[in-house]
Amino acid sequence: MHRIRGSAEFLFLSLLLAALTAFFSILSPHFWSVATLQTITSQIPALALTALGTTFVLVSGSIDLSVGSIAALAGTVFGWSVADRALPVPVGVVFALAAGLMVGGVNGMLVNALRVPSFIVTLGMLEAVRGLAYLITNSQTRYLGDVLGWWQAPLIGIGLSAAFLVALGLTGIAQFVLTRTVFGRHTVAVGTNAEASRLVGLSASRVRAGVFAISGGLAALAGLLHVARLGAADPNAGSGLELSAIAAAVIGGTSLMGGRGSMLATFIGVLIIATLETGLAHLGVSEPLKRVVTGTVIIGAVGAEAMRARLAARRRRAVK
Repeated sequence: MHRIRGSAEFLFLSLLLAALTAFFSILSPHFWSVATLQTITSQIPALALTALGTTFVLVSGSIDLSVGSIAALAGTVFGWSVADRALPVPVGVVFALAAGLMVGGVNGMLVNALRVPSFIVTLGMLEAVRGLAYLITNSQTRYLGDVLGWWQAPLIGIGLSAAFLVALGLTGIAQFVLTRTVFGRHTVAVGTNAEASRLVGLSASRVRAGVFAISGGLAALAGLLHVARLGAADPNAGSGLELSAIAAAVIGGTSLMGGRGSMLATFIGVLIIATLETGLAHLGVSEPLKRVVTGTVIIGAVGAEAMRARLAARRRRAVK
């Protein structure tokens, strides 16, 4: 039954994406083009990676608001390593990823130790980590040139960037982890009912530590992709990324209450957001109005998820 429902939702999201594409193609003669496809695929890798980590956290019954700041921190750590300390690029990459994993690990540790909602912990970390990014760069953008530019360059023969292919590959890996591994099953179980999971011997603390570390690591990788795209380490990078990541996950059917989610559906949610923003840009919609439309879509997705949860609860009560 769950598999059938999941297939139906994935089909619905795919049809919605196709409908959006057709809608903008009709209204804008230049929307349906290779250039538009390359624009969308170059925009989404950072959001896709962040949304995958966010999906893990949401499925576990928590939330992570610090991913945008972690992305900025990773980029500034990379810039500091390469520009200020003249370290090799691979060393800078390792330092950046380590910074993301460390912040994610601290998030999980604090949520477990303080026993306070993850919303509070990661909201505080959002500010603290962003401030640290400003301190590292002295509130200035570090221009790095093309040191990571190959990530964004279209590959010969297919026209898609290496960053997009990495995001696509990690989506498949994340889906496998969530649906086919013990860790994934434990994540779903903890998100569904943490107390029941504890009574059967599952460690909710370990699951939380794991999903927050994954979220931090993927956000750091997203920060490196920002550097690759902009050619600079910007302490302002990733602003609002956490909201877009949550939106993509929720549009993909991930429950804000935990226990339910799909990485493949989250990736479709990312494509829907990117297609919507690109299509509105093709129509000449102003930036403020684009934000209004995108925000309305997010509210609609959250409302639909809340309605689905209420209907599911009623069905369960009716069965009992």
